[in-house]
Amino acid sequence: MRAALIEAPGKVTVTTVPDPAPGPREVVVDVASCGLCGTDLHILQGEFAPTLPVVPGHEFAGEIVGVGREVTELAVGDRVAVDPSLYCHECRYCRTGHNNLCDRWAAIGVTVSGGAAEYAVAPVANCVRLPDHVDVRDAALIEPLSCAVRGYDVLGSRLGAEVLIYGSGTMGLMMLELAKRTGAARVDIVDINPERLATAHKLGVSAAALSADELDRPRGWDVVVDATGNAAAIQDGLGRVAKAGTFLQFGVSDYATTATIEPYKIYNQEITITGSMAVLHSYERAADLFANGVLDPALFISDRLPLEQYPQALDRFKAGQGRKIVVEP
Repeated sequence: MRAALIEAPGKVTVTTVPDPAPGPREVVVDVASCGLCGTDLHILQGEFAPTLPVVPGHEFAGEIVGVGREVTELAVGDRVAVDPSLYCHECRYCRTGHNNLCDRWAAIGVTVSGGAAEYAVAPVANCVRLPDHVDVRDAALIEPLSCAVRGYDVLGSRLGAEVLIYGSGTMGLMMLELAKRTGAARVDIVDINPERLATAHKLGVSAAALSADELDRPRGWDVVVDATGNAAAIQDGLGRVAKAGTFLQFGVSDYATTATIEPYKIYNQEITITGSMAVLHSYERAADLFANGVLDPALFISDRLPLEQYPQALDRFKAGQGRKIVVEP
């Protein structure tokens, strides 16, 4: 089969690899679409994946074309979205319900072959059957949505909160859509890309600006979310949190990224700084939200490219072009 392959740091190709075969409790998925995200760039940089080469692609959906001998829950022809998370279920974090912090954390498309290929293997437990009205080509959006759902689980947002989001890419826009549905009084977005701010306006953002300085909010915001991973955005956002407010590190930063905090301010103003890591008990809920129209795929997916253009798709993503970019094997 044809697959994208990150062979070494900085080197990605599209090549031919062996067809996958399912284990006893696994299925083979004929991939309909596979989304790109910041994690793929980190893998390309040599981060996250313990060994290379690896077939990337942790955001994918498709039709089952093969099942293992012990699979009874799903059948050939079922259309599914796939949770890429792979946990050991044995370490202290798994046993205390923090599976996303698993000591042996792994993921399809990160540490093992993923969906940037014609076919991909997944455990049956990781597959969510799609209802008939959901276009399987759009369902790659469910995985990033499940990360956003996890973010709001961490926040536990209260009604009437004023929210500021840094970044109007796919993840920032998803956080916007969820903020509107979790009772936020207002949601503002900051992004240095005017084209992305235009999409935020279409989705009903309260205010959008190139800099938080343009927004008249001297007391700050109850909730500040960084969806960029960018050091400058993070540093600025930490200074925009209102008294008794919360800063959520949601975007994925490079390992070397640092920011400075003011310990006295955190103490004196009772500010909470927290993080949200990937998916935790949120994939099925994201699939339900998606099936019920929480996102408009036509607005979120800006580019659909053939698998053979995976390297070019990565280049577009790295350059900040478009919104969600998917490849369709």
